[in-house]
Amino acid sequence: MTPTLPMPTHDRRRALAALGLLGVASAGCASWAATDRVELQPVAPGVWMARGQGGEVDPANRGRIGNAALIAGPRGAVVIDSGVSRRHGQALLAAARRLSPQPLRALLLTHVRQEFVFGAAAFQDAGLPVLMHPAAARLMRARCEGCLKTLNRVLGAEAMAGSRVAVPDRLVEAGDASLTAWVGRPLQLLAFGPQAQSSGPGDLAVWDEASGTLVAGGLVDADTVPDVQDADFAGWRQALATLARLPGLSQVIPGHGPLAPPATLARIAAYLDALEARTAALLAAGTPLSEVADATDLSAFAHWDQYDTVHRRNASVVYLRHERELLRRPEPPAGEEKR
Repeated sequence: MTPTLPMPTHDRRRALAALGLLGVASAGCASWAATDRVELQPVAPGVWMARGQGGEVDPANRGRIGNAALIAGPRGAVVIDSGVSRRHGQALLAAARRLSPQPLRALLLTHVRQEFVFGAAAFQDAGLPVLMHPAAARLMRARCEGCLKTLNRVLGAEAMAGSRVAVPDRLVEAGDASLTAWVGRPLQLLAFGPQAQSSGPGDLAVWDEASGTLVAGGLVDADTVPDVQDADFAGWRQALATLARLPGLSQVIPGHGPLAPPATLARIAAYLDALEARTAALLAAGTPLSEVADATDLSAFAHWDQYDTVHRRNASVVYLRHERELLRRPEPPAGEEKR
């Protein structure tokens, strides 16, 4: 049974926009600089990718370091992830309108990192519903006002003008058929781990079997160090192993980095294994936390983007997890040798 498409109820402007009767471009769009333009590159029939610039968020890249995707089918199209600001979201939305032969139906936010979520304001202002996993929505509500303040300070008021923490219009979980109904193309929503906790709370991926394309969101970064701050490693490893077995998987649109082959999934798993092993060894050797970042040298991944920044933070995060686990272990009974 095909789900009934929900009708937006926010106001007349948003309802008209959802029906394709309201243009996306505002008067200010015409004055955008050429560098504000987003380019969506075709990667498969009906699938496009907007490549982020890489690096950490800074004024030089205007925070536009994360990837986004567009998938179109016979009934409509969806955008996956929204950029770092309302202005970025507007540029992404304009690019999607230029390319899609069908009306845009929705925006899906796959995970909660600042370079992916604040563009959602532009989509909602254009009448498009924003979809998100409940766990990710809770994390965004708890954390993202602080992120927005930081971005305003780092990128400036002009770059972040109109940006806000969007409230999702619809909460979706793994297996939700909304995207398939809207697009008219089988699109499978995937989540992994207990309470959908893997690379982060409520992290989603989109599987397009027709093209063999996985839009991986926060689950996969290509040639880029993944941020493990909110990760459950067991759930993440399960996710990577399951994704690698998708029948016909031919390419991955990662959260960061270039379009990637399926082997990238194994490379992320290898990084997680190496990070855990090295930090555990440092703890066993009594290395102080102040020395952990320098001591966690993983040369096999040193060429990855953000190795000198995100990897160093990851080392401290995982070291402290090992330490907490050690402290939680029960003391052995009196007379027994401690192990």
